[in-house]
Amino acid sequence: MNRWHQRIDNWLTNHLKLPSDVVLELPRVTTIGQFHAYIENHQGLIIFNEDEIQLKMSKGKLKITGRNFVIKTLLPEEILIEGIISSISYVTE
Repeated sequence: MNRWHQRIDNWLTNHLKLPSDVVLELPRVTTIGQFHAYIENHQGLIIFNEDEIQLKMSKGKLKITGRNFVIKTLLPEEILIEGIISSISYVTE
C-alpha cells in the first residue's frame, strides 16, 4: 500500500468515524470461549483440516489451530467455525 493510500485510509477512519476493519481491510475475529470463531473480511480458505485452518487476508494469513474443527458457515468474506481452539495467530508474508 503506498503512502498516499495509507494517509487517506487513516483520515477516513479518524475523521469520518468509519470502522477501521472495513476501511483498512482488516479481519474481524469474534470468539465465543474457545469453541466458536467467526471471522469477517477474509479472502479465501487456504488450509482446512480438523486441526488447522488458514485463511487468506489482505496482508498475510490468519492461522487457527486446535482440534475437531467443523465449518458451520462459509460465505465469500465470512466464516464460522466450531471446535476446540488452541491458538489464533496472524502470519505476515
